[in-house]
Amino acid sequence: MSSKVKFEIEFPIHASTKMLYQYFATPSGLSEWFADNVNSRGEMFTFIWDGSEEKAKVLQERPEEKIKFKWEEDEDPKSYFEFRLEIDDITKDVALIVTDFAEEDEVDEAKMFWENQIDELKHTIGA
Repeated sequence: MSSKVKFEIEFPIHASTKMLYQYFATPSGLSEWFADNVNSRGEMFTFIWDGSEEKAKVLQERPEEKIKFKWEEDEDPKSYFEFRLEIDDITKDVALIVTDFAEEDEVDEAKMFWENQIDELKHTIGA
């Protein structure tokens, strides 16, 4: 089994970290832009798209800063996906850094997926 490669994409977003964080760490926030529907039970989140569902477990969370998930069906022990918010000390601009893993020949596709998702998020929050 080929191991996946890690990649990061950074998106500048004009919104407060407090407001933004709700869109990554709550089922209602995630269902606004990431999946058709999201449910959670404790640290287990269920993402629903077109009737199919995938579960992800929260591995780490720092309110208003970052949340890291691991897909339940992903067999690569190193892989996860993470939303991280960073504020530039000087400009106070907020950047969202998405970290994810993909097969080497699927990285471009995965990046495109995230670009589309984050466009949807920006559209949702009017940023």
